[in-house]
Amino acid sequence: EPDGTPVEEATLGGGMGPGPGEFGWVTDVAEDSKGNLYVSEYGDADRIQKFSPEGEFLLQWGGSGEELGQFRRPQSMAIDDQDRVWVADSCNHRIQIFDSEGKLLDHWGKEGAEPGKLYYPYGILLDGKGHVYVCEYGNHRVQKFTLDGKSIGMWGMHGREPGQLNSPWAVALDSQGRLNVLDSSN
Repeated sequence: EPDGTPVEEATLGGGMGPGPGEFGWVTDVAEDSKGNLYVSEYGDADRIQKFSPEGEFLLQWGGSGEELGQFRRPQSMAIDDQDRVWVADSCNHRIQIFDSEGKLLDHWGKEGAEPGKLYYPYGILLDGKGHVYVCEYGNHRVQKFTLDGKSIGMWGMHGREPGQLNSPWAVALDSQGRLNVLDSSN
């Protein structure tokens, strides 16, 4: 409700655990074009769970690990216009892309500080114009990529001065098309 009162029939989960519909450390939620909700979490189960618009558990994928399709702290997600689920697989220093049923379609990224490499990607954003913005907690920067993972720009560096970042956590576009960065330690 607008006054902050929870709407019980619109609440997902409520119980802690690794079972279907239970949650560990929830990191993000995203909605596809059909109203299905995807919830990422880490802890007991590094996974993505999918729920119907009515909140019914539909499926899950992932698991803790370094293999493709597994996660080590899936920190954030974005859903594109084809209902593909883009996941910032933070501690594996990569981006993984899945279809709406959890089938791995693509992946890119390797650990490092050079252009095109990632170090703890925490935030991911699709701009709808063929670009992916990745906020890197570990590299204290935002990097702009093509949809196939080619780095085409980056900005930010560790610090507290204007234009510098200190452990940025997330990115968002506002209605004016400006990129906003959650500069968490500043």
